[in-house]
Formats: sequence, C-alpha cells, structure tokens
Amino acid sequence: MEEDIDGDIEDIEALNYDDLDNVSKLQKSQRFTDIMQKVEAALQNGSDISNHGMVLEDDPEYQLIVDCNVLSVDIENEIVIIHNFIRDKYRLKFPELESLVHHPIDYARVVKKIGNEMDLTLVDLEGLLPSAIIMVVSVTASTTSGKPLPEDVLQKTIDACDRALALDAAKKKVLDFVESRMSYIAPNLSAIVGSAVAAKLMGTAGGLSALAKMPACNVQLLGAKKKNLAGFSTATSQFRVGYLEQTEIFQSTPPPLRMRACRLLAAKSTLAARVDSTRGDPSGTAGRSFREEIHKKIEKWQEPPPAKQPKPLPVPDSEPKKKRGGRRLRKMKERYAVTDMRKLANRMLFGVPEESSLGDGLGEGYGMLGQAGSGKLRVSVGQSKLAAKVAKRFKEKSYGSSGATSGLTSSLAFTPVQVYISKHEFIGANLML
Repeated sequence: MEEDIDGDIEDIEALNYDDLDNVSKLQKSQRFTDIMQKVEAALQNGSDISNHGMVLEDDPEYQLIVDCNVLSVDIENEIVIIHNFIRDKYRLKFPELESLVHHPIDYARVVKKIGNEMDLTLVDLEGLLPSAIIMVVSVTASTTSGKPLPEDVLQKTIDACDRALALDAAKKKVLDFVESRMSYIAPNLSAIVGSAVAAKLMGTAGGLSALAKMPACNVQLLGAKKKNLAGFSTATSQFRVGYLEQTEIFQSTPPPLRMRACRLLAAKSTLAARVDSTRGDPSGTAGRSFREEIHKKIEKWQEPPPAKQPKPLPVPDSEPKKKRGGRRLRKMKERYAVTDMRKLANRMLFGVPEESSLGDGLGEGYGMLGQAGSGKLRVSVGQSKLAAKVAKRFKEKSYGSSGATSGLTSSLAFTPVQVYISKHEFIGANLML
C-alpha cells in the first residue's frame, strides 16, 4: 500500500501542469478517435433495422451506445480537469470570475471572450451568460485586483478553452447519436421524458443498466447545475432539478406543483429504465401507461377541493323515547302527576305580590296559594283514579261482622270543608267563654 502511494506521488510530481497535453490526454487517445468515427458514420447511415430482432447485448449498435455512454462520462471528467487548468491560469487575471460563473463550459466561453481585456464594457457577453450575471461580472471586473496575463500563459489558457469547447461539441454529437437510437434502446424511458432527455440521463448515469440501478432521488439530480443567483431572489429559481426540467410534462405543470411533478417523473423514469434494461417491454406500452398515470395525477392535484356540504342540525327530540306504555306506566304518571296545589304555586296574579316562606320575597314563593280573589279558602286535594279504585275495592271487602253495624257507628259524615268550619266555630265558642 505504501509502495502504491509512493508511485502515485511520483506520477503526480512527474506531471507538468504548465503543459496542457500532460493534463488532458483523452482527445488524443485512440479509443476517443474510434468511437467518434463510428458515431459519425452511424449518424450518416441511420439506424440498421435488420439488427433489431437479435438479442440486445449482441447488437453492435447497442455496444456502440454503451461505449458512447462510457465516453460521455469520460468527457465530463476531462472537461472538469481542463476547467481546473483554466482556473489556475486565469486566476491571476480575474480571481473573482470562478465564484461568479460555475459551469465549466460557460467559464471557458467567458475566459475566451474576455482574454486580456481589463475594461469589460468593451466585451460583449450577451448570449454567453444571463443578463443579471453579466452585470455582476462587469461590476466585479472594475474593482478586481488581477493583472494582465503574459502572452504565453494567455495562449495556453485560450488553447485549453478551445479544447474544452471541442470536447463539449463531441459530447453533444455522442448524445445526438444516443438520442436517435433511444426508441430502440429505451422505448419506455423515451415515452416518459422524451428521447433527448433520456439520452442525457443515460449519458450522465453511464449507461442504461447504471441508470436502472440508481434510486429516483439521484435521477432527479442528474444534470443539475450549481446556480449563482448573485444576490437576487430565490422565489423563481428551481433548485435540485436536473435534466428532468427539460421535459414537456415538467414545463406544462404549474410552478407551485413542479417539484412534486419532478419527484413523480424521477420515480416513473427509474421504473421505466428498469423495464428497458431487462427488455421487459420493447413496444413501449409500459412507458406510455406511466406517462398517462403522471398526467392523471397532475390533473388530480389541480382539481379544487370539494365544497363543504351544509350539515343540517338534528331535529330536537326526534329519537323515539325508550319508555314503555301500559298499566304500570299510567300508575307511575298518576303517582308523579302535578297536583292542584303545585299548579297554584306555579301561578301568579297580575299586580299582586306573592307570599313567600321567609317573607319580603325571600325563600320559596307560594304563588296563588292563599291569595285573595282565588275563590278558594283552601286547596282541596282531588281523589285520583288509583285512590278511587283502592277505596272501591276496600268497600267491596267485608271486614268484621257480615253486614252488621255496631252501636258506636254513626250515619253523620263530615266533609273536609265542614270539618274546617266546625273547627273555627269551636275555637270561637271557647274564646267567648
């Protein structure tokens, strides 16, 4: 392990970072030249339909597509290496530029356009960068601490920019070839996101099988760029979205729902890539069904919520009472019925103060009990039907001697009112005496 580390250090020390050919070797390799020649020939001749019946792994065109996917990843890595080389050289001229322009190709275009010019008002960056970034770059360049580069260093920097742009053009050509064969290689994935986006996803992931093994959360980030807002608002910017934002479904979705749609697209694209990697559905029916499902879900999200129906109040005492009827219930009602005395206590005469138990309106009120004008000296308690039946049964029964009357019995009967009057007369007679 120590020997490997020592060997790597010796290789790094042997590299000459001032020479671009020692840093970037892909463009002059034999593999790069062979693949690019095959891609150009395939783009000119078109697709060979006669080979579409054989096994996918045995098809030479599929093997070329796999090689193109590997090559696109190598081109990406090579562009990053060249970008670091350009940054190291151009940092002496404009050190703040690398923090304002993050994408390697945009950085190479801007460096090539600016060159050794110190006054950026004389350089037209329109079309290379957004207008907001152009304004920030111009303002920063007026206060930069950089100095013009020597001619040899500037020439190496321009050559590195040309090589980065050439590699980017080669990568676009490779993606165009893969895109033209997407309907055969990945029909289900192309049905969801389109051929162009499917080719970019496969190229960035490193092939269809690598894309099929990738989780949906990582598919969503393929092709995402680090965005520099330059102090502007983040309200209109889409973060954590890669190539999927170029799809027709994403662009037609309302902005508040785009992140949900992007997650749904990533999930369905992963499923479609797994179907394509196993050649489960060469006709693309599964991809079209996934696309219809995505459209239906997005339409469902946009539907307004159902209106709340007015809930009527329940009818008071609408439930049937759980009380039984019959003779026993009638007896209970008679037993707890409101008496005449209670009825009078519950009533009041107009303009006449009622009497109370404690006097002066305190305590329990008596209502019309004992009130003058009520027409009654006292309240007579009426005999209930139950009491009448009991009295009748008591009379029917014979107690003592059968039909014989004793000498102590009398035929004189006093009513309650008569007893009340006789009692007062008796008291009056005693007072007179």
